[in-house]
Amino acid sequence: MQTIDNYNFASKKAFVRVDFNVPLDENFNITDDTRIRAALPTLKKILSDGGSVIIGSHLGRPKGVTDKYSLRHILGHVSELLGVDVQFADDCVGESAKIKAAALQPGEALLLENLRFYAEEEGKPRGLADDASDEEKAAAKKAVKESQKTFTKTLASYADAYVNDAFGTAHRAHASTALIAAYFDTNDKMFGYLMEKEVKAVEKILNDINRPFTAIMGGSKVSSKIDIIENLLNKVDNLIITGGMTYTFTKAQGGTIGNSICEDDKLDLALDILAKAKEKGVNLVLAVDAKIADSFSNDAKTDFAAVNAIPDGWEGLDIGPKTEAIYADVIKSSKTILWNGPTGVFEFENFTHGSRSVAEAIVEATKNGAYSLVGGGDSVACVNKFGLADGVSYVSTGGGALLEAIEGKILPGIEAIRGY
Repeated sequence: MQTIDNYNFASKKAFVRVDFNVPLDENFNITDDTRIRAALPTLKKILSDGGSVIIGSHLGRPKGVTDKYSLRHILGHVSELLGVDVQFADDCVGESAKIKAAALQPGEALLLENLRFYAEEEGKPRGLADDASDEEKAAAKKAVKESQKTFTKTLASYADAYVNDAFGTAHRAHASTALIAAYFDTNDKMFGYLMEKEVKAVEKILNDINRPFTAIMGGSKVSSKIDIIENLLNKVDNLIITGGMTYTFTKAQGGTIGNSICEDDKLDLALDILAKAKEKGVNLVLAVDAKIADSFSNDAKTDFAAVNAIPDGWEGLDIGPKTEAIYADVIKSSKTILWNGPTGVFEFENFTHGSRSVAEAIVEATKNGAYSLVGGGDSVACVNKFGLADGVSYVSTGGGALLEAIEGKILPGIEAIRGY
């Protein structure tokens, strides 16, 4: 497999799929440019070799062309960070893109307009009526798939080489993340530096495990994490289940949870997970106490309670001090750590303490030689918010992609480059 370090981009044009899906405020100012900065080493390597870059990305989930999701809003910042005056094509497969891509000179960069302005990027039909028949849906899907080939071929025609540096979308078999690779020879397609690091981090957490291995799974719903939980039960020594999922497990075991979030239709599933963990010898760790509130608000009245004895009218919004100590002991004794999902509603300042304590325990374990991988938007936001990102081994840029990789799924964006 080709690697970016071994490839000479001199006088070549590279189509680089990045993940510049960054948050913007109401005035279109970037509020977190982490994803842009993460792609800079790849883009700069190509330019420094004497190559040129055609940058492709999506922004948001548009259902057509809309100024709100135009990549024009980030053009100035990308130029500033990259150190070159990045050109802009106002249509990723229009005449301006073709002309500007053809005219690119060594050391120059071109940013294409949002790839998802076209349904062909995702390969899914849009604009179908709610009452559309199965035949109409099938016809629309077929039409998009047919036009997707032309869309993909057009993108590929701009460049001599293809570089995928968008791990955050690697789990999607989209035109620019997977299908485009087929138009390039094996020696002319490769991962960017970010993708290389992400793939190595996932492989290490799955295949190069120093034990004890502890996974911390947060989130509000058991249903959204069931596949990853069941896969981890075959790998980990300790599984800490936290966040909103706590209360589904607690209620399943007969506890009283007040107004706490709970999936009542997943109580049997929670009990099944507990049984599987016991059968496999996995230490499944649940909260014993909670920081509770009388409303879902940062300014709510708060108290602490046993997690299985939360009064009516109150809800758990974070773990309590006893649970913090239990989690910390498990984490600090671990040699491999995976964290996905906070312990509570960390967006509210009064309910950040549990997530901070987990982050601090992971940092301490890392200092003592553990390998720690933090992934998923909320966990990444936590370590960034607490200023602790530099204290863990690796912070992943992938949310859904990371989870699917850990579930053991083959990601289309990786398969397209590496093959299996």
